[in-house]
Amino acid sequence: MPKFIALFIILLLSGAVIAQSSTGKDMRWMSLAEAEKAANESPKPVLIDLYTDWCSWCKVMDKKTYRNEKVISYLQEKFYTVKLNAESKSPLEWKGKAYNFNSQYNTHEIALYLSAGQLSYPTTVIIPAPGEDPQPIPGYLEPKELELIVKYFGEGAYKTQSFPDYQKKFKGSW
Repeated sequence: MPKFIALFIILLLSGAVIAQSSTGKDMRWMSLAEAEKAANESPKPVLIDLYTDWCSWCKVMDKKTYRNEKVISYLQEKFYTVKLNAESKSPLEWKGKAYNFNSQYNTHEIALYLSAGQLSYPTTVIIPAPGEDPQPIPGYLEPKELELIVKYFGEGAYKTQSFPDYQKKFKGSW
């Protein structure tokens, strides 16, 4: 009987591992420092997933959007991706400036900077190129909604046309 229970537990756990990685490919997340260094050495846009541990929509976005094979493939090719807890207490540095936890707002100063003071979770932040301002997009994004935004920046269209003009001509495939 104990062998049967052990076998059952092993099968249960292996099934959970298979179900957890249904795409066989996971998003590779970098630290903010790693992304800054990489973008300075080989420029690509930076995408920051600004989240909190208590945010249910953040968890849904992790499960549905950031596990989508097309999302993973495109972001890994065109962006440096960062997952950043907006309530982290650890000091961070970005572009030579130190950021710390702000107890008055119960959030990290970097979250205030990246979201332009509009704290909402999740927020997807795009930094198109080193030295350019962060572009915060608040709220949960389905893969097809994220596609429009990341391709606007990932293909460099933001340099030559407005977002509304790009959006009118955009044909999604996700």
